[in-house]
Amino acid sequence: MILLDTNVLIYAGDQASPFHQWASDLIAEAVAGGEGVCANAVSLAEVCVGDTDPASVSQRIAAWGVELVAVPPTAAAGCASAYVIYRARRKADSGKDSPTMPLPDFFIGAHAQVMGWTVATGDTARFKTYFPSLQIVSP
Repeated sequence: MILLDTNVLIYAGDQASPFHQWASDLIAEAVAGGEGVCANAVSLAEVCVGDTDPASVSQRIAAWGVELVAVPPTAAAGCASAYVIYRARRKADSGKDSPTMPLPDFFIGAHAQVMGWTVATGDTARFKTYFPSLQIVSP
């Protein structure tokens, strides 16, 4: 199973994106090949924020063959552990505090990690740094 990061969903829905074809092909191949592709509520919420019709986002994404899945509670500890490290590094590197609530990528990374799934993303750095065991697909 491939868990889609928010940016992949955005690329697939935006024909003007330079990564549109890559994202669309990735989704189509995963669906047709039986590997499967999914998105969780964290990514859906992020897409909804920038969409002109947030109420239809889930239906549009599901129509591509993307399975919509819940973040399992077992991902919470991995999310928190990775985010604590991120916050400490950010504070040490820049002197800036981070929000106390984990950023979306940490929920997505921990979800994929706990399930043993691959993450598809256009932004590999955070996933590679905080979830080094994850398999990552990127353009």
